[in-house]
Amino acid sequence: MPRVKRGSIRRAKRKRLLARTKGFYGTKSKLYRAAKEAADKSAEYAYVGRRLKKRDFRRLWIQRINAGVRQHGLSYSQFMHGLTASGITLDRKNLADLAATEPTAFAHLVGQVKSTQNAA
Repeated sequence: MPRVKRGSIRRAKRKRLLARTKGFYGTKSKLYRAAKEAADKSAEYAYVGRRLKKRDFRRLWIQRINAGVRQHGLSYSQFMHGLTASGITLDRKNLADLAATEPTAFAHLVGQVKSTQNAA
């Protein structure tokens, strides 16, 4: 097998990795092996975190909707069932935003849900 020296390529690769670990504590930002392990672990955490973020935001939206709906005498599950029954297709993100920023519009939605439930 022929000998491969990789001079500039190896230097560029290491420089790129050390740039990724800039700001890490101690040898994790200075030495190649420790920096590589730290960068790999941080990439794993970032991958998992991107998925956890979606769960966390959905939970937050549900809590905000529930808090807004409870003021009008309904529970979250009753409200969501009433929305589907009345044919309103708003997602939880928009509903939570309405509950937090536009209480009158949200109250109108709750009123529509209540009238649909009373008619059924």
